[in-house]
Amino acid sequence: MFISLAKQRFVQILIIVGFLYIVLVSVEIPFVFLTGFSSLSQESLTRLPGLSREVNVQEKDSPIRPLNWVSKSSPPPVQFLHHRRQLKYQGGFISNLSFDAKTFDPTTKDRSLELHKSAKVAWELGRKLWEELESRNFVIDSTENVNNGSERCPHLVSLSASEFLDHGNVMELPCGLTLGSYVTVVGKPRGTHPRTKSKVAFSQFIMELQGLRTVDGEEPPRILHFNPRLKGDWNRKPVIELNTCFRMQWGSALLCEGWKSEAYDETVDGEVKCEKWIRDDNNFSDESKLTWWLQRLVGQKKSLTVNWPFPFAENKLFVLTLSAGMEGYHVNVDGRHITSFPYRTGYTLEDAIGLTLNGDIDVHAVFASSLPTSHPSDATQKNLEMSNQWKAPPLPGQPVDLFIGILSAGNHFAERMAIRKSWMQHNLVKSSIVHVRFFVAVHPRKEVNVELKNEAEFFGDIVIVPYMDNYDLVVLKTVAICEYGARTVSAKFIMKCDDDTFVRVDAVMNEAKKVNGDRSFYIGNINYYHKPLRFGKWAVTYENFCYWYMVIYANA
Repeated sequence: MFISLAKQRFVQILIIVGFLYIVLVSVEIPFVFLTGFSSLSQESLTRLPGLSREVNVQEKDSPIRPLNWVSKSSPPPVQFLHHRRQLKYQGGFISNLSFDAKTFDPTTKDRSLELHKSAKVAWELGRKLWEELESRNFVIDSTENVNNGSERCPHLVSLSASEFLDHGNVMELPCGLTLGSYVTVVGKPRGTHPRTKSKVAFSQFIMELQGLRTVDGEEPPRILHFNPRLKGDWNRKPVIELNTCFRMQWGSALLCEGWKSEAYDETVDGEVKCEKWIRDDNNFSDESKLTWWLQRLVGQKKSLTVNWPFPFAENKLFVLTLSAGMEGYHVNVDGRHITSFPYRTGYTLEDAIGLTLNGDIDVHAVFASSLPTSHPSDATQKNLEMSNQWKAPPLPGQPVDLFIGILSAGNHFAERMAIRKSWMQHNLVKSSIVHVRFFVAVHPRKEVNVELKNEAEFFGDIVIVPYMDNYDLVVLKTVAICEYGARTVSAKFIMKCDDDTFVRVDAVMNEAKKVNGDRSFYIGNINYYHKPLRFGKWAVTYENFCYWYMVIYANA
């Protein structure tokens, strides 16, 4: 009888599944004919695997060059020396990348409005800072700056409740954070209270790591936004929200709602993004507990799980620790891991110069430890070795075979010095057959720009792209590299790399010599079937992709 009932239930389940399948198919087919096949995602049909096997691409014809020169506005050989004099007149190390106000018009009404505004503001602010630096023409003594750095970069900062209140609920982190730094907050959430215009009771507080104030009239960037909502959320359940905000634009939020992160979701330093806690809709009845014990008695193995409550409770003291790991921030409450938030591109640990706490919370004490004892941008003199042997050769009087543009940041003094002492000493570079330049944008810290200007004037191998450095706008450096290589040095081949790359100059030149002059040449691991990523850390939105295509086309 038991077997017969089991078979009957299995048949019923199959009938229900079949009925649901028929309903879904009957709904989907009319939808396809009404909307057209183009509206459906073709990802599963057209997505091809990467280059898992070797493909003979040598037999394929390369694209035909439309012109002998890269762009119509590129100088012909007879104008080469004139363009060189023009570059020297502009200061010798300022990029000639043209800024078209129409390209960065923030009044456009398409969905790229904010990106246009961000690019326009970064360019205007960067030029303003650099022109101000050139007009003042002042120099900061690096040795004095290093000596004073230990005084203003303490290893430990602590504030009591009264001191924290006197500072406007802000604790200053003079030199930001570094790997292993942590901030501990001892506080107590307040009880719920009704909103001003509604009777819904709520209780929440906000802890933020804030960055530098780079744009007048805008709030400082929020490098980390940590917002636990005890009550009053739209679903009336406790939730923790984490996010970032740059130039008044919020990123994609990470919401922890009491469910543990899925197994396929990426971890942060081996920790899950969201831990599990007891929700109001969890079923922890006596029947489920009895079932668990019966399974244990009959010998069925089942992993023992510990269910914790929501880490914050009204009028209950808590100890929260925010630590900086290799891949992101980690939040622990009362010794238990709660959530982890991966670092967002465009931010560095040294940018987190302030901790703020606001909302329904009574702060008892705040202290930060394992802080950097000196700012990474201060000790520049120990990284730079002002010796004539490391100076770059001047601009050649004739076109070069290969131009290498290196993407670098303003405070990467050590990385640039390492390159000068290593592969930039190759004979091909010294003889100006291969020309090498660093491409750096304006740094938010003025003292870094002062040292950068001194470095550029002494070594002669830096090209300043005058916009405020931002990861989202790093493509401007790439455009500047192409512009410089095509119009300034008239290079046959152009190469781009980062300042943590060791280039085998002779090997690159040997490969370039094998290519006929009428053929295009690209070296690298090409994935012909790659598509822009729409999700994850390296996601690129459709608007950004089309926008940068327009910028590159305008400067070509």
